[in-house]
Amino acid sequence: MHRLSNSGDFESVYSIYMHEDVVPFLGFDPMPKLEFRSVFASLVSSNSFFVVEVASVVKGFYRVTRHEGRARHGAYLGTLAITPEEKGSGLALRMMSEAIERLQQEGILRVELMLEADNPRALAFYKKLGFVHEGTLRAAYKRSNELHYVDEMLLAKLLTPLPVAGNA
Repeated sequence: MHRLSNSGDFESVYSIYMHEDVVPFLGFDPMPKLEFRSVFASLVSSNSFFVVEVASVVKGFYRVTRHEGRARHGAYLGTLAITPEEKGSGLALRMMSEAIERLQQEGILRVELMLEADNPRALAFYKKLGFVHEGTLRAAYKRSNELHYVDEMLLAKLLTPLPVAGNA
């Protein structure tokens, strides 16, 4: 079940977000619970941060930000993660498929996300879902425990063929 996150989800979200297999690919370095509270509060107050429950237990989460103005046909998916115990179970595929289907039903025609270039497993996963690499932000990401910077890749999926200037 997908639902908006609330303050009662703090412990579950923190344990997934800060897991050693997950935290390298999200936007913050490892931190104690006290520091994470402000990150979590910001996610919840956005009214766009969803948790995914299986048997009433939070097993994953993601954030959907709908674009405004001329880009209102698009949405950005971010802060995506599942508990490492669910890796390979099909949960991530079901989670993303349902989120994308709901966005399409709401009139969204383009879904975007950013992906660290050093995450080949996630790249293969998103390509399986039909996302296409549209560009790279060089040296966009830096983990505090590493000396090097990491490129971020912009991936997008058109949910329906769209007319594009010059290609109509």
